[in-house]
This record gives sequence, structure tokens and C-alpha cells, in this order.
Amino acid sequence: MADVSQRVLSDAAYQRFAREVAKFPPDQKQSAVMACLAIAQQEQGFVSRQAEQEVAEYLGMPTIAVHEVTTFYNMYNQRPLGKYKLNVCTNLPCQLRDGHKALQHLERKLGIAMGQTTADGMFTLQQSECLGACADSPVLLVNDRTMCSFMSPDKLDQLVDQLKGAQA
Repeated sequence: MADVSQRVLSDAAYQRFAREVAKFPPDQKQSAVMACLAIAQQEQGFVSRQAEQEVAEYLGMPTIAVHEVTTFYNMYNQRPLGKYKLNVCTNLPCQLRDGHKALQHLERKLGIAMGQTTADGMFTLQQSECLGACADSPVLLVNDRTMCSFMSPDKLDQLVDQLKGAQA
């Protein structure tokens, strides 16, 4: 286990790891990898390589196996992002219903390209694969938790303004 003075994750994170691991049989504690990565991300804002190593050591699995999980799922941020991560679905059904136009509108409104973060650190704009709400497109997901449907340019503007206003 990483020396306590060298760890990037808190004791509280490790306590939460223990609660997640307890949900599985002792010989299957690696099954908690996704939950542990989510805990690390909640604490750091992203999953650093050091956090991956700590999760791997805690679960008794190779660090590369944890890294493979982190890089496979787009819900894990591998670098610091803006306070609000906006994932716009650009899969084909959403494309046919203006998903790409929604992404372009946000790029113009925020003054950044897809994959970038605004200079003030407020917004990171990403595209994502299917969010499972094709009938509601264009759709986007805010911070991997809040689904926003039927996102016309006006609704996109309102969302951005609302999120900016939450900071005032």
C-alpha cells in the first residue's frame, strides 16, 4: 500500500473504498474498481495516474488493469476539467436530430473547441457516444449526472447562463 505521506487520496476515500469492496465476496474485490475510480474522481476532480495506482494496490490488481478501465469509460476524467463537463451526444441518431449543431453552438457560445476547457475553468466541452435518449435529441449530459433533452440553441444558452449564474 502506498505510504500514507505519499498518497493522493484521503483516509475518507479509503473508508469509502472499504464500503464498496464489502459489497462483493472477498475473492472478487476487484469488482469494486469502477466504484473506487468514481470515488477517486469525486475527490480529485479527475483520476490521476497516482490515484489509479492507489486503487490498484487497494484492490490487489495490476495498475494497467485499472488504467484500462479509466481509459475505456468516458465518465472518468484523465485530466483536470472545468467545473461543468458538458458531454454532447454526437452519435448518428442525435446527429440526424441536430446533435452536431448543438455541439457547434456550444463551441461558439463558450469560445472553445470540443475537448477544450474555458479559460475561467468553468466549462469543458466534450462529445460522447450514445447517451440512450435518442428520441430526446439533441441531448447532453452535465457532469456525468444530469441529462438535458431537446437542447435547442435557446435551451443551450439558458443552460450555460444558469450554470454561470450558479457561481454568482
